[in-house]
Amino acid sequence: MITGPALCLYFAALRCTTNPPSVPLPRLSKTAPPMELSYENCPPQFVAFLRVWASTVPSIQALAPEHQHDLARVICGLEPLSQPVQRAVNGIAADLRAVAIEISQRRSFQDRYASDLQAALDAGNGPSSPSAKKASFVPPPVYDASPSSSRSQSPHQPQELPPPPVPPRDLPHQSAELLSPYSPSASSSSFPARSPSPTILAPNSPAIEFIRETLYASIADALDRTPSLCRLLKRDPPRAYFASVAFAILDVATNAVTPDGAVVGVLGTPLTIEQCPPPLRPFMAELAAIGQQAREIEEQDNNTAMEHAQRGEDIPQTRMERVRMMLEEGVGYERGRREAEDGRRSVEGRAVAFTNRINALSLGLTKLRAFRERQDDVFKILAAIGS
Repeated sequence: MITGPALCLYFAALRCTTNPPSVPLPRLSKTAPPMELSYENCPPQFVAFLRVWASTVPSIQALAPEHQHDLARVICGLEPLSQPVQRAVNGIAADLRAVAIEISQRRSFQDRYASDLQAALDAGNGPSSPSAKKASFVPPPVYDASPSSSRSQSPHQPQELPPPPVPPRDLPHQSAELLSPYSPSASSSSFPARSPSPTILAPNSPAIEFIRETLYASIADALDRTPSLCRLLKRDPPRAYFASVAFAILDVATNAVTPDGAVVGVLGTPLTIEQCPPPLRPFMAELAAIGQQAREIEEQDNNTAMEHAQRGEDIPQTRMERVRMMLEEGVGYERGRREAEDGRRSVEGRAVAFTNRINALSLGLTKLRAFRERQDDVFKILAAIGS
């Protein structure tokens, strides 16, 4: 849901011939006149992201062919072939992936993704196929700002499809104790409980539910510490949902992951990567890696601030502040665009790349069945806050 759209944006940039850059739209019929997606007809909520894509077009077209090939590889998560690496390649790839993430978070894309995925599965089944395959991807619930809101559920909402297999519930023996609300280890932990609010966790809860409840409990903390998220709920509810989950991931990764990679959850009890079923371990590892990178960024920000202070200079906006702003408003937020024009933005797009890393984990987790089972409740809570 990220690499595919990002590659489409890359190829659209290569083929672009207009100034300012625009994107050809599919014709409704063979006789329909050609149309271009431009600043004039782009939906307002996407204009900022169109500007980000448009800003990459001259840079992409100016790259040498071998560096354009490297850019495509970096978008796909592969190492570039050219040495030395063109510095701008990583920054352009980060911008394209960021716009792809913004698109992937929108309900219209998720509905289309689900239907196209099912169509691809259907096409792969021959007439004599013994049983049809069903796509496991299901878009999240439609967000209603309030029961009396004029928003209505999407008429194209797909029917509930069979979910993928859940991780095995037979965790190692010690995990039942660690997940218990009355675990003795909770009192000896140096990490505080994530939230005193009620939890649906039981002593035999599987690891995925433990992580889910830890992240969702952290959403309340994110809303409390970031009042602008509450305002975003009224202005752009879908973005507010994904921003809240992303802030929760950053909070848990930074404050609830121990040096050995365990997660201290809602009840103050740790969950180690060894206790997770194999399919869940990459998510745990990525959560720990995000926490490690966040601490490194904050340390670099502190060093930069001290250097500016020692020279008597104004302290610029830190990289972590830019990350938080992009998590909330998206890569095309106006303040970030002005900073890019002022030349303070890293050529390598390091803040954008880290933001993408958090958002990618958010998208990956919220596609899991256990997260989908609780998304309805989370949406209702956010609706109550935003009403």
